[in-house]
Amino acid sequence: MTTVLSPRDLLACWEEQQSAYVAHRENRFEIMLDVLRLHSPAEPTVLDLACGPGSIADRVLGRLPGSRVVATDYDPVLTRLAETVLGEYGERATVIDADLAEPGWSRHFATWRFDAVLTSTALHWLSPRQLLGVYTELAAILPPGAILLNADHLRFGPEHPTLTEVSARHDEQVQRAAFAAGARTWQEWWAMAAQTPELAERVAERERRFADRPPQPLSPLAFHLAALRTAGFAEVGTVWQYLDDYVVFARR
Repeated sequence: MTTVLSPRDLLACWEEQQSAYVAHRENRFEIMLDVLRLHSPAEPTVLDLACGPGSIADRVLGRLPGSRVVATDYDPVLTRLAETVLGEYGERATVIDADLAEPGWSRHFATWRFDAVLTSTALHWLSPRQLLGVYTELAAILPPGAILLNADHLRFGPEHPTLTEVSARHDEQVQRAAFAAGARTWQEWWAMAAQTPELAERVAERERRFADRPPQPLSPLAFHLAALRTAGFAEVGTVWQYLDDYVVFARR
């Protein structure tokens, strides 16, 4: 008999699954929330970019009373899960379907005034050209002083063979331990989501949307920093690193 999980339980399984692939994932979120609290207004308005099932939005809304979050993604399965989970916060949360790979996506957010943009394990799906486009559109809609925090694996290049090897070994060990302890793999989580009635009806649409989108070449840290400067951000750098995992910072 198949067990259908509640949206909250499905999100919890997502968190566990993602933590198997991203060591110290919670540390990423802690530093992002620290920077947000220390720099932004007490009740910030945040854009959760490529939000998935709402991992960042859920943390911001739960830990910062009075905050508002607009969460966006192009995956119809994950946005539906985000809508359900974030619905617990009422009018403080809004979920919008938008395709970051398509120029002009930022028009969906022109009426909002964001204090910060947060994103995690997401923008590596974009090509370097698309990534520069996303940063450029963000710079155009963000007011002066607003910040961007992007947490992701930014792999070492060929000039760092030892660090590349060490990072790969570390990833392998973390995944082996997590899966042995019961964490689902990426494929297992999606199989479980497909058994949830309100998500299952969106699986075909997800497959259609991503059918012609192969993996993109990974953009290294140096490209992200250069692209942010080119886009018009006044201050760029990093606020956290663990091997090849970073939280990139930019201020408009």
